[in-house]
Amino acid sequence: MFISKKAIPRRTVLRGMGAMVALPLLDSMVPALSALANTAAKPVNRFGVMYVPNGMIMKNYLPLIEGAGFELTPTLSPLAKFREQILVLTGLECIPTPGRPGGAHAKASTRFLTDVSPPLSETWLDAGISMDQILANETGKHTQLASLELAIESSETAGACDTGFACPYTNTISWKSQNTPLPTQHNPRVVFERLFGDSGSTDPKVRLARFRQQRSVLDSVTQEVAHLQGALPQSDRTKLAEYLEAIRSVEQRIQLAEEQGDQELPLIDHPEGIPSSWEAHVMLMFDLQVLAYQCDLTRVITLMVGHEHSGMTYPQIGVADAHHPISHHQQEPEKVAKVAKINAYHMQMFARYLEKLQAAPDGDGTLLDHMTMMYGAGMADSNSHSPIDIPMILAGGGAGNLKGGRHIKFKGTPLANLHLTLLDQLGVHWDKIGDSNGRVDAKILSL
Repeated sequence: MFISKKAIPRRTVLRGMGAMVALPLLDSMVPALSALANTAAKPVNRFGVMYVPNGMIMKNYLPLIEGAGFELTPTLSPLAKFREQILVLTGLECIPTPGRPGGAHAKASTRFLTDVSPPLSETWLDAGISMDQILANETGKHTQLASLELAIESSETAGACDTGFACPYTNTISWKSQNTPLPTQHNPRVVFERLFGDSGSTDPKVRLARFRQQRSVLDSVTQEVAHLQGALPQSDRTKLAEYLEAIRSVEQRIQLAEEQGDQELPLIDHPEGIPSSWEAHVMLMFDLQVLAYQCDLTRVITLMVGHEHSGMTYPQIGVADAHHPISHHQQEPEKVAKVAKINAYHMQMFARYLEKLQAAPDGDGTLLDHMTMMYGAGMADSNSHSPIDIPMILAGGGAGNLKGGRHIKFKGTPLANLHLTLLDQLGVHWDKIGDSNGRVDAKILSL
């Protein structure tokens, strides 16, 4: 670790015309006294969520063996490389409270982080503050953005909403307050500009002119980068160069998607900046999340792989059927096999995200070491819309709070109890959320 009498401020930001670039954690940002004492700066525990829609084929997902000897089921098998970094949690419940009947999908996505079943009112949106926003209210005091709410599907093209329930219930999992659902953003260009700045105008013509004049946000901070690199040790210069190259790579991929969009898909109204390939779109959103965490622009990010009721098709894996209709499989073997294939594909993408987090250095570890990552669905069996034993995986080291490599089985435990414990580990104490009736034992997660 680099030792000097002075340390670069943790919140160092390079500024240029219409852009700013926050820096990742460098050795030079660790105070000299801490280095001499052989102790690194206390790692930041970030929080992330990856939500998948329409439930799962549970027989392909649920491990039968508890503890460290659990088997990697067909759906879990893509996580083999990260077996020691994951906790598979079963026995958690997300049971709807009394209220308007129906709306299984609307209730599934809304309850996933709020633990409240909508709606209590017939005239306005009504749920509860979600646990990511409880956390963001605190961590947002230290970052440029309190949180990011991302999605792969546009809320305008995500398929039908649940009958009798407003679309926000199925199109987001994040609620700022009881009556304020937060919209998701699926356009990588918009996310990039939230992170690194823009020309200051949302006018497409103004933005296009800026792109042509200044092809990268990094171009405007070149002098500052050169000045800073001259004052850094070799180890930090290498880290900074890799980080800046990652930013440039992401922006170039967004620009390529914009340039190719009209040529490859002239009959489809795709927003600018969205790759034509679903998988490329997902990977790009992963990269943006890693950058946001690396430079501490936010510590809370949620990503919806699909909205509830999603009609997304996956021809790239041989499933041309719309996801939601075949999730009502009625035990027909062909449909069950197709839904199971989608479940495994989503898990494969999650594994690729974990790879990116593990490859990103962060202080004396990696981003994955300093992450509490939730992966799951708002319902279990897709055919019956079961809210019992919902799929839930925790990944990452949680900055020392999580120890993976195990299947932990709860019994009739509200999901809200897990939320409260995770909030405690993330430094925010909350007495009650939704239908919580206590907390899960934090020691169980960290043994």
